[in-house]
Amino acid sequence: MTASSPGARDVRTEDAFDVAAVAGWLAAHADPDRAGVDLTAVPEVRQFSGGVSNLTYLLRYPDGDLVLRRPPRGAHRGSAHDVAREHRIQTALGRVLPYVPTTVALCEDTAVIGTPFYVMRRIAGPIPRKELPRDVRLSEAQVADLCRNVVDLLADLHAVDVGAAGLGDLGRGPGYVRRQVEGWSERYRRARTWNVGTFGPVMRWLAENQPADRPHVLVHNDFRFDNVVLDPADPTRPVGLLDWELATVGDPLMDLASALGYWVQADDGRLLQLFRRQPTHLPGMMSREQVVARYGERTGTRVTRREWLWYEVFGLFRVAVIAQQVYQRYLAKQTTNPQFRLFGVAVVVLELRCRRLIRRARRMSPADADRTLGSPA
Repeated sequence: MTASSPGARDVRTEDAFDVAAVAGWLAAHADPDRAGVDLTAVPEVRQFSGGVSNLTYLLRYPDGDLVLRRPPRGAHRGSAHDVAREHRIQTALGRVLPYVPTTVALCEDTAVIGTPFYVMRRIAGPIPRKELPRDVRLSEAQVADLCRNVVDLLADLHAVDVGAAGLGDLGRGPGYVRRQVEGWSERYRRARTWNVGTFGPVMRWLAENQPADRPHVLVHNDFRFDNVVLDPADPTRPVGLLDWELATVGDPLMDLASALGYWVQADDGRLLQLFRRQPTHLPGMMSREQVVARYGERTGTRVTRREWLWYEVFGLFRVAVIAQQVYQRYLAKQTTNPQFRLFGVAVVVLELRCRRLIRRARRMSPADADRTLGSPA
């Protein structure tokens, strides 16, 4: 049996499935050479912690590990939880981007375990979550290298030739910014519960001040440290990028802003620190502004300070919507995961932060507003 896997634990009762049924289906339908393991065995199953959307499991075979992804049970809208779409994107992208796990098989027959699922090879390596893994000890200079390499990974993704990857049909043409603002606003309205704010002023400001569409690229839409696998021999270097559920073709700065919506840095207040989910507070990590400047240097992207404030508010609002959707599920007892009980507080905190940034944008002088982010003040 392979070594233990940090972040994997016993499967929650509500998330359990028929392991023998999965093993039998894989033995009958998957290519053993592509899987790289003996599919005649029945694997031990563990569940990965973290994540609030599709569920992720470790399938531990005697001669290697696979990973299974499936949606939570219940009704779903749009592309959220669409594992067939995720499998297709990951399979195509794996041919042109070396960080993508190799897909093994897609099962769309819900009679097997009650939901569709797909299986991929596991990329072995530590994954940063709220903290660095216990066995990963980095100096401040190494943390700086890790941060820079992760930002560069996003830039590399945005440089992928979408047509060559066979994913050009993901794009819906002009109007991406408008569709995102309208879509996330409607999702929040549907998910809102009595004990959180309306986000009304924030949604209006986003709609009235949205920037023009930029040239579209392949966007990950959930780019965070806990979706990055690090090289066990050099944990400053990413070797894997996970969770392609929300990937599409769109505005690269909206992807960057969504990533920075989760970025809690060392000088943020105590309330924000309570909701930190990745080790972006460590000495050596860039500030959010430094991340944008690094991304701009790497990609040649220019964004003014006023423009970036719009993107920053959008990124925070999007995180708030995701948190609220999960919190609504928790209140409806569709999940019992205790980590979700404080998500409503996070939504309130994020609304306050959005409104502060909007006030800052309104007070900006023309000279400061037009300054490129990362240039001297």
